[in-house]
Amino acid sequence: MKNKSEVLFTAMLIIASFVPFSNSVAAGPQDEKRQRSETKYREKLIKEVRHQLVMLPYYSVFDNLAYKVEGDKVTLFGQVTRPSLKSDAEAAVKSIEGVASVVNNIEVLPVSPMDDQTRRAVYRAIYGDAALSRYAIQAVPPIHIIVNNGNVTLEGAVGSESDRNLANLRASQVPNVFSVKNNLIVAP
Repeated sequence: MKNKSEVLFTAMLIIASFVPFSNSVAAGPQDEKRQRSETKYREKLIKEVRHQLVMLPYYSVFDNLAYKVEGDKVTLFGQVTRPSLKSDAEAAVKSIEGVASVVNNIEVLPVSPMDDQTRRAVYRAIYGDAALSRYAIQAVPPIHIIVNNGNVTLEGAVGSESDRNLANLRASQVPNVFSVKNNLIVAP
């Protein structure tokens, strides 16, 4: 027969073996709840960043603003035609509650009358097409036209692969366009 100390030690060992298990079971739902809360907060922050950028007064179809949210840090990307839009975007995102730092990697496109003329011509070619004109009725049309030294990049989203290809074709047909890079995505 075991003495009293052996029985006590065995009982403590058995209890100790269940303690981590019971803590991990209790921590599982808490961790899951915390992760859901963090995900919900992140989604809310992403929506707010997007809202602030879209609401910038001089943001147009000739600018492209993108961002990445990592915790409380927001990194801005894209190209703009006005230097003030770059600083306005940074200031707007910095003002959002929960954003601790902003890295501004937005490129300011060079001033060029030839590029301005190309922008307008590509706009007319794309949004003047009967099949693509429905995209023009939004406050900020979803097909963004970025022109840098005669090279055109199409950014944004369209409703079908045929619209994506048609926008590329229309931009390619514009005089003084050296190349077209089609970054349009198909979104429902």
